This record gives sequence, C-alpha cells and structure tokens, in this order.
Amino acid sequence: MNILFVADPLVSFKTYKDTTFAMMRELQKRGHTLAACEPQHLQWQTGHPVTALVRQIELTGDADDWYRVLHQGREALHTYDAVLMRKDPPFDSEFFYATHLLEQAEREGAKVFNSPRALRDHPEKLALMEFAAFAPPTLVTRSPEAIRHFHAEHKDIILKPLDGMGGMGIFRVGPDGMNLGSIIETLNQGGATSVMVQRYLPEIVDGDKRLLVIGGEAAPFSLARIPQGSEIRGNLAAGGKGVAMPLSDSDWAIARAIGPTLAARGLLLVGVDVIGDKVTEINVTSPTCFQEIHQQTGFDVPAMFVDALQTVMNSSNG
Repeated sequence: MNILFVADPLVSFKTYKDTTFAMMRELQKRGHTLAACEPQHLQWQTGHPVTALVRQIELTGDADDWYRVLHQGREALHTYDAVLMRKDPPFDSEFFYATHLLEQAEREGAKVFNSPRALRDHPEKLALMEFAAFAPPTLVTRSPEAIRHFHAEHKDIILKPLDGMGGMGIFRVGPDGMNLGSIIETLNQGGATSVMVQRYLPEIVDGDKRLLVIGGEAAPFSLARIPQGSEIRGNLAAGGKGVAMPLSDSDWAIARAIGPTLAARGLLLVGVDVIGDKVTEINVTSPTCFQEIHQQTGFDVPAMFVDALQTVMNSSNG
C-alpha cells in the first residue's frame, strides 16, 4: 500500500516516543510506501480533486536524520491506498476545514482514517457524554451559576476548557471553593466560552489511564499517566509518569461497550482516558502512547494498528 500521512511537520517529531513515527516504521517494515504532508498543504480547486503538496519519504533508521525525501510534488489524495489523519490537536478552525477537504477526498474515492466526519462528530471532551454509564458526573456549560451549583453539589471538582490538550487549563477546586470565581472568569471569559466541569476522582493518584481501542478492540495494556509531586494532572506533557499496566476488568468492560460503536463510525484508533472506572475523555484526533506501551510491555501496538488498517482496507476492497 501507498500510505499518506497528514500530520505535523516531520522535523517536529520526537521519534523516540512519537506514535505516528511508530506507525510509519511498522508500515515500512511490511513493505508499504510512505508519504507525508501537513494540513496547510491540502488544496481543492473547482473542477479538480483534492490534492496536497506531498513528500514521498523513506525512513533511514538514523535517530537524527530519520527520513529522506524521495520525491516531492502535488498529488490527488484519492490516488493513495489510505490517508491517515494524524494532525495533533487543538481542533481549531483550520483543523475543521481540513476535515471538510478530507471528506471531499473521500467522495472522490480516498479512504481516510480516522473518518473526517467522525472527527467532527466526536469532540474529545464531549464525546464521553454519549456513554453516560461510564462517565463521572459532568457538566458542560457557559453559565457561572450552573458551575457554582455543580460545585455545591459535588464539593470537589475539576474544571477544564473544551479545547485544551496535554493538561492545559485544568483546575481543581475543593470543598472550600477557593478561587472558584477567578477560575470561572479565566475559563468562561464572561460567558463566551464553554467549560467542562467534572466531579474530582481521587483515583487519579493511581493514574489517568490511556486505553487504546484499535479497530473496535482494546490493546491489552493501558498507559497510566501518574501525577508527580503536588500536580493533579497525569498528562505526560504536564510531567506525569507513564506506567504501562494490564487492563483491569472495568477497563475491558468500557472498551467492549464503546469500542465497536466508535469503530463502526469510522474511528479506527481511539484513545479512551479512564480514571478509576470512569471515562473522562475520548480522544480521536491523534491518540498516542504506542511506543511507551510497546517499550514497557513488549506488546506491539504499532503491529496491532497496521493489522487493523490492513483488515479494514481488505474489507473495503473486497
């Protein structure tokens, strides 16, 4: 297969931990060819298919100069066997527009993963609300009064912006309500911005677990992102420590309940964040943690992903 990655600039990759790089390495190992572009390189002109300024690449195996460019030019997306949308968050207006161009490419025959429409339909903070049986008490609102009532009911809460990533903008407010007004003002911006509020889950001390659901099935290990020091955030980007561990019974129950539903909607790869036995986020844009789990447990997550991709491709071609 000839695979096109729509991703962040290749020069920004930290290959020792990057999941997109791990996908590329496994695909090349199996004899597939690789190409890459950035969302800004997508183009759609009337009377023409969606194209991108694409670089055909080959991985070198070198830690620093890890790829070489074999060819560069403008290519139609539908000429590739699969297009993998791996642009990191935030899901801003340009990401939104990119999904529309990718959806047009689908109409022209391209096979895009994750599905552009599914990316739009499953905002990462809100998607968990569909699966309320597995979610902690959660409120999404612009109303400061509603947030205050939620705090009065649950006493210990977490507040975060809907467009945050990597632990950005997460606040905890305890029973004393210290700084609640200031935090609401910061996040809510005078009623202009929606805020997600959740009951604090003390199980965070054991880690915010990332479950990887691939082709509707869970990888058997999660990566628990464990807060360090006085932090409440387990995100690796916020200094959390990543520890791989086998899925618990409740993890398996969550994955089996929601995985097939999301896969049927075109979400080949999903990262489900779990604290204790509660889902706190469902990540669909560019889920990570492949390399950390592989390195710590020996379970080959990149191979599982490529197996699932090949299965979907064979099924669609059949």
